[in-house]
Amino acid sequence: LFQAPSAGAQVFIRPPGALAEDEFSAACIRCGLCVQVCPYDTWRLFDHDGSAQVGTPYFVARDIPCEMCPDIPCVQACPTGALDPDLTDIRQAEMGTASLTHPELCNSYIGASYCDSCYQACPLRDEAIYMKIGPTDKRGYFTPTVNPDVCTGCGKCEQACIAHEAAIRVIPSHV
Repeated sequence: LFQAPSAGAQVFIRPPGALAEDEFSAACIRCGLCVQVCPYDTWRLFDHDGSAQVGTPYFVARDIPCEMCPDIPCVQACPTGALDPDLTDIRQAEMGTASLTHPELCNSYIGASYCDSCYQACPLRDEAIYMKIGPTDKRGYFTPTVNPDVCTGCGKCEQACIAHEAAIRVIPSHV
C-alpha cells in the first residue's frame, strides 16, 4: 500500500513514456540523452549514491515540472525504448498522478483564502484538475480535485502550489 510522501520529502518522477520500473531499469542504459534534449532543463540524472539508480533520469516536480512538450523530445532521444517510442501524444503520458496529499496545507481547503494556483497551472485544466465546490472538513469551501484518468503527472500543479510545503503532490507511476 502506497503512503503519501511526507510534506517535505522529495519525490522522484520518471520521464514521459517510462516503461514499468523493472523494464525501465533493464532497458535504460543511462546515456543521458533524454536529459540533454530537454529544452526546459527538467530532467536530472541520479548522482553517485551507491545505488543501482545512478545515471537514471528523473525530475522533482516541486523544482522543475515537465512542460509537456508536444513533440516529446526525451522520448524521441531514447535509443533503447526505455521511454516508449509509441508515446506520441503527451496527454497520454503516465508519469504519475497528482493528489491533494496534504489538505491541511491547502489554503482553499482550510478556508484561509481562495487559492487555485494548482488549477491554473494545469495544462489540462478542467480535465485533469478542477476546483470542487462545497464545504470541507477544515472550514474551507474549495477542494482541488484530480481526475486520475487524465492527469499525466507533469507536476505543474505541485510546483505552483503557494504553500511552503506543497499540498498537492505527484505520486509517481513507478512506485
